[in-house]
Amino acid sequence: MKILAQNYSDGKLALLEAPDPIGKPGMLIIGTRASLVSVGTEKAMIDVAQKSMLGKALARPDWVKQVIDKVKTEGPMEAWRQSKARLEMPIPLGYSSAGVVIENGGGRGHSLKIGDRVACTGSGYASHADIVIVPPNLCAKIPDNVSFEDASYVALGGIAMEAVRMAGVEFGHKVAVIGLGLLGQLTIQILAAAGCHVFGIDISEEKCDLAKLRGAEEIAVSGRNNVIQAVLDFTGGQGADSVIVMASAKSNEPLENAASMCRERGKVVATGLIGLDIPRKAFFEKELELCVSRAWGPGALDPDYDERNLQWPLAYVRWTAQRNLEEFLRMLSLGRVRVDHLTTHRFTFENALDAYELILSGKEPAIGVVLQYPELKTKTEATSHKICISSSDRKAITGDIGIGLIGAGLFARGTLLPAMKGIYGLRMEGVATAGGLSSRHIADSFKFRYATTQYQELLADPNIDLVFILTRHGSHAHFVCEALKAGKAVFVEKPLAIDSKGLEEIERTYLELQKRTGEGYSKPPFVMVGFNRRFAPGTLKAIEFIGDKGPSTIVHMRCNAGFIPANSWVHHPEEGGGRIIGEVCHFIDLAQALTGGLPKTIFAACAESSQGTRDNVCVTVQMDNGAAATITYAANGDKAFPREDVQIFSGGSVCIINNFKNINFTVNGRSKRSKSLEVDRGHKNELKAAFNSIRTGKPSPISFKSLVATTRATFAAEESILKGVAVSI
Repeated sequence: MKILAQNYSDGKLALLEAPDPIGKPGMLIIGTRASLVSVGTEKAMIDVAQKSMLGKALARPDWVKQVIDKVKTEGPMEAWRQSKARLEMPIPLGYSSAGVVIENGGGRGHSLKIGDRVACTGSGYASHADIVIVPPNLCAKIPDNVSFEDASYVALGGIAMEAVRMAGVEFGHKVAVIGLGLLGQLTIQILAAAGCHVFGIDISEEKCDLAKLRGAEEIAVSGRNNVIQAVLDFTGGQGADSVIVMASAKSNEPLENAASMCRERGKVVATGLIGLDIPRKAFFEKELELCVSRAWGPGALDPDYDERNLQWPLAYVRWTAQRNLEEFLRMLSLGRVRVDHLTTHRFTFENALDAYELILSGKEPAIGVVLQYPELKTKTEATSHKICISSSDRKAITGDIGIGLIGAGLFARGTLLPAMKGIYGLRMEGVATAGGLSSRHIADSFKFRYATTQYQELLADPNIDLVFILTRHGSHAHFVCEALKAGKAVFVEKPLAIDSKGLEEIERTYLELQKRTGEGYSKPPFVMVGFNRRFAPGTLKAIEFIGDKGPSTIVHMRCNAGFIPANSWVHHPEEGGGRIIGEVCHFIDLAQALTGGLPKTIFAACAESSQGTRDNVCVTVQMDNGAAATITYAANGDKAFPREDVQIFSGGSVCIINNFKNINFTVNGRSKRSKSLEVDRGHKNELKAAFNSIRTGKPSPISFKSLVATTRATFAAEESILKGVAVSI
């Protein structure tokens, strides 16, 4: 697969080769034949990326606030690592394309099949790439008389369609459109087809003339004509019924003009990238309505719709995102909307960088820029799932432990892999991700030997000793069992499993392999979960301070976790399992490390949540050795406040770990404080402990019994909340 991507840290564009994506359940793999460059949107994105760090800060003050909060709570180095990991990840460009279905992921609720011609939309899906993986709800079948090139306009057509619907227009309405780029030109035509009288406005006389050829009854050139008076004249002094703003501007002028040219109780629809400081006087006096339209319509940006193919009944949601896309293609087929006159430039995909050079340089006026792709003759042309990384700029790969990664998200890039740097004796062998681009980036950045989209390549590779599983929580149990059966040592990020069925399968697999080891057939199974906090310097000092007083210990842990929206995969019962199973498990494991006991009884209470999630909870844990722990896990705090605090009371002494940065010891009326400049939650120590155990043939640094007990304790906490009683494990 080749894909056009941008590095956000320096703004550079590159045509990257990456392993071909795999057909995830429910998704379609599509061989691209044409993709449209959204000149305005993509140019704005590139302009920000190419700014200096100061320029980026001025352009995105919201990012700056996040970094400042991170520095306050985690320290400058951790803030730098996380920011660097985000900025250096290549971002695929493009979101509107057309092609042929070459693989069907088996999803239900759609009729698309292999060989169908489809138009696709979605940032991160319908990218400028010769092969893309797209949810069925973001695809629409192309009518026979519509070309791939014309169909590649589908995303912009959908955006224009949704803006018109949000404007609530009726036959005979008088509507002004501000901004006559691609979106504006399509909006003009859709309005005219709906029986509206349309007035077009732009700073370019050429674009105004183009709009008048295809539906605008009158036009005005902003900066040359009095556009407000022109619209008032067009409407007989009453003002427009609706004004749709498709312009891109840093100022608030388009919104102010829209309010001035709108009639009393009219509607302003803001779709373009403009300021949204509402001029209250104009809106108040006319009782205007402001609407910001979202992408292609209902369902857009909703994970249940986009990623999980949830169907919304027509009787209740008449025009979903997909239905808007289908209607736009139908209008193309009937000739009520045309786009051939909008295409000013065509480039082969191999020359895509030339297209962007033309757009960014401004040497020629560009409206519609289409990238053309060769036809895939056979399905086998789309099966290059592995890429070996050139070793010309790499040192010889040495080390006694071969590393393989399944999954490579922000945690891998920003935390785990940086923690591996400087650890002796590792061979970075292979990295597997479903999409391909991220595996290629990780392989390049961290010197892996190859990148792939087939995780089976890692399990079959005799050079890989330890497999890291860093995927979404719901897949952990499956990957753990497969890796163990393949004879690999396993390091899985928390949690071990999200339900009893998955945990029981892991237990069966582990115990069977352990039994075979006792019979002399294979090496013992190795499983470790990423419970890093027990390896943090602060935790190790606290354990040393407590000594053998664990059974008399009381531990209180507080986590200011931060808000995660309800539609995130983290809360999804099949993908994330919720924050108790996925994150509170850290603190249940930490309680075991500090007290030396295993969880015996759990009682949990949850505060009411307006979004229906269980992420503001208090958990009390009775340990089997008599110790006890409480966990306060809150998602409704301020992220600028320190994230974590651990208080340990034991044998007449007190130990407090402040955000895994500073630690206070108090005993016999005296206090001692240990300070650090940076947060250290134990990731590097955790890795060293795992590698050392593998080298020496010792069991996992955390016993399998403890890992299972922690996981069962999270299930018990969920059960306790539902039943309102303590639950024994």
